[in-house]
Amino acid sequence: MKGKNVLVTGGASGIGLAIVEKFAVSGATVYVLDYNQENGLQVVEKLKGNGYDVCFKQTDVSNQSQVNEVIAAIPGEIDVLINNAGVSHIGNLESTEGADLDRLFAVNIKGVFHCSKAVIGRMVANGGGVIINMASIAATVGIPDRFAYSMSKGAVLNMTLTIARDYVKDNIRCNAISPARVHTPFVDNYISKTYPGKEKEMFEQLSATQPIGRMAAPSEVAGMAFFLASDEAKFLTGADYLVDGGFSKLKM
Repeated sequence: MKGKNVLVTGGASGIGLAIVEKFAVSGATVYVLDYNQENGLQVVEKLKGNGYDVCFKQTDVSNQSQVNEVIAAIPGEIDVLINNAGVSHIGNLESTEGADLDRLFAVNIKGVFHCSKAVIGRMVANGGGVIINMASIAATVGIPDRFAYSMSKGAVLNMTLTIARDYVKDNIRCNAISPARVHTPFVDNYISKTYPGKEKEMFEQLSATQPIGRMAAPSEVAGMAFFLASDEAKFLTGADYLVDGGFSKLKM
């Protein structure tokens, strides 16, 4: 990745941060596109202090004109775009409101659309590139109380397939990554808020839902993203890669 320009949306925390660190250490120039300016600046300060080439761009991926402006200002070729930014929602059909759908549609679906659209012309002009979309096992497996979230990730998966098909002759590869539960601060906050006093018990229960017996580490998802972006994966496009500890395929 040395010398390549890599864009990571939602790169200031969780899986996105692990992806940023993985590519930065490899020698890439990494642009962190995130809504949270405080976290983004802290990430960049830390990584720059360790000698890595990282730049923060405060970005609301749901805002097309802002996305266009931010990406247009990035110099040079855009070699890799990782659409990682996303929001979650818990609820079934009855408890989901239109406003919930609008929020998820704006970030999880339009965010991928806006960023991919902003880079695709430059990738075509430069003779190729890689787009990686963060989907979820919820796109293909029935998960309780994830009606709106699953819908949005299903759309992400389909966008992956159509982008891959439409631009395969332009040497642009597009793949999706579908994690199961990943141990991020979001998970810890959710457990502490929803199950006060039972944090350890609930963490163990949620971890056990993966046949492998634990949640993924963010670095393990980042490792898959790095592989898919590398030349070692140059024959791979239009596919969904499960990082789920056997959740989708192994019946327990």
